[in-house]
Amino acid sequence: MDSQRSADLQRFYSAIERLLKSLGGPRLLGDLAGRLNWPRRGVYFFMEDGEIRSDTGSGPRIVRVGTHALNPASSTKLWTRLSQHRGRVRTGGGNHRGSIFRLIVGTAFMARDGHVCGSWGVGSTASADIRAGEVPLESKVSQFIRKMPCIWIEVDDDPGPDSLRGYIERNAIALLSNYRKECVDPPSLGWLGHCCDREKVRKSGLWNSNHVDERYDPGFLDCLDAHVLAMGQRA
Repeated sequence: MDSQRSADLQRFYSAIERLLKSLGGPRLLGDLAGRLNWPRRGVYFFMEDGEIRSDTGSGPRIVRVGTHALNPASSTKLWTRLSQHRGRVRTGGGNHRGSIFRLIVGTAFMARDGHVCGSWGVGSTASADIRAGEVPLESKVSQFIRKMPCIWIEVDDDPGPDSLRGYIERNAIALLSNYRKECVDPPSLGWLGHCCDREKVRKSGLWNSNHVDERYDPGFLDCLDAHVLAMGQRA
């Protein structure tokens, strides 16, 4: 096993455990709402039932890392982004064209369950009739993602190429990813991601495809620790 990566993963998960304590434990995405005192901007981490660390300690493994508003023209807030992943509360549907997370989970369901939805992932917009035909799969995706425990850190910096949010996100993904490297904390045999149509998802063990093939900068862990500490002091 890569001893440096293993040590860095242990340090990463130590920060995650401290973050969990400061937030009072993980919260299922489906139980969260916009009325909570959300930070304007941040980085979020998803876990998943049945996905447990096996090499770097005990406890749940992170299965997706994300942020928002990295484009200087974007004003998307943290809760807005999470709500896009969660889907619509009243109807159970959602919009996979506005969430790459939803899109890739949908492809995994189609492959695993034989669900046919020829319009899935086609185009950046769709007519009302097309969207109506996608509702059963959108609802299935919503049910799945809403059951995921979610935690977050506040990183309220301006959008742009030098964003600390982007720095933490891409390096956390690169550290966690098993894509084309020794497998550490592998996904369970039953992990839905094994059925995803994207090789980088299947081989990384993450619901991410960007940054999984990159090298990580160990220095990002100092940045992560500092923001987790700040979260704890505000709790």
